[in-house]
Amino acid sequence: MKHSGILRIGFKLLVNDKAKFSALLIGITFAVFLMVQMTAMFSGILNRAYSTVTNIGADIWIMDPAVNTPTGSVPMPDYLLDAVRSMNGVSYAVPLFIGGAQLRLGSGTNQSVTIVGLDDTSLFGRPALEKGNILDIYADNSFIVVDDVEFPKLENPKIGTSFELNDYRGVIVGIAKVNANGLNGVPTLYTTYNRAKQYIPSTRFTISYVLAQAKNDAAIPGIKQQVAKLGYVALTKNEFNKRISDYYTYQTGIGTNILLMTAISFIVGLSISGQTFYTFVLENVDKFGALKAIGAKGRELVYMILFMATFTSLTGYGLGIGLVTVVISIARSRIPNYAAMITFWNLELAFGMVLLIAGISSYFGVRKVLRIEPFDIFRG
Repeated sequence: MKHSGILRIGFKLLVNDKAKFSALLIGITFAVFLMVQMTAMFSGILNRAYSTVTNIGADIWIMDPAVNTPTGSVPMPDYLLDAVRSMNGVSYAVPLFIGGAQLRLGSGTNQSVTIVGLDDTSLFGRPALEKGNILDIYADNSFIVVDDVEFPKLENPKIGTSFELNDYRGVIVGIAKVNANGLNGVPTLYTTYNRAKQYIPSTRFTISYVLAQAKNDAAIPGIKQQVAKLGYVALTKNEFNKRISDYYTYQTGIGTNILLMTAISFIVGLSISGQTFYTFVLENVDKFGALKAIGAKGRELVYMILFMATFTSLTGYGLGIGLVTVVISIARSRIPNYAAMITFWNLELAFGMVLLIAGISSYFGVRKVLRIEPFDIFRG
């Protein structure tokens, strides 16, 4: 390597000053830890906010334009379902009911739940069962409970467990697993669409969403236009997730607070590493001057400074990622509702921030080194 000698010298200068090197690593490590931790929490919140869309799995969701989240549905008239089924390009369409209710458990306590009513004919969007038979959902008073982190709130029901819902008797006939847990902290029960309408008081309009399947991808734009003419919105699964994400990012305090904490973490890391690195350069001015005196060129010293800053930043980045991974793993094993998750987006953001920290720290060091004159060092 052309500059391997000068880089080796820089490496030795860096690691031999154990106090400064440790301070640099600690500053960057905790900056990365805080940045990834904050953004991982936000990613976990969004993942749970998408849970209904993920678990149901419909390609096209038709809803009122005011809807921003799956649980915040606006009831729509029954004629919309027939209209969608008759549209060009629609393969099939089914209704979906999502509503909140209060259960009275066997112990006499009350518990809020989310009721999902599936199309009676197709049961489209049904969860995978761990126990029970899906056809039992057609029996009187039948419900399927989701076995997730909220399951214990229903006193760990078994098949045959009964409860009271708005003066109606309900019976658990199945226990299911879903791909994603919900965000609202309440258990989820599935039943048929007509039973959900009957058991849960609602307005004269009862359809929360119309779930549709296009004959092919080319038909989706046409379906959207036909739905828009009726005054409603048709969104693909990804588009609905994007709307949910935008809502939590821009219309609630969650996104703003996470962004603020991430920015603070970056500033803390930058200030610690920048100041420590600049102090390190000042304390080694004589060594840089000596290198210049024996023939080291300015650009070689620049390469040295960049290497030292980059090496320290990437080492701190790796340690920070390792630390946050351990913390999240322990937290998720001990706290069932803990929602943080690491994604490529988290890692890329933290990596970009670390490179920025390395660049800014290098800039001040490079400026100082380039101003060094060898005769000043020997004269002193």
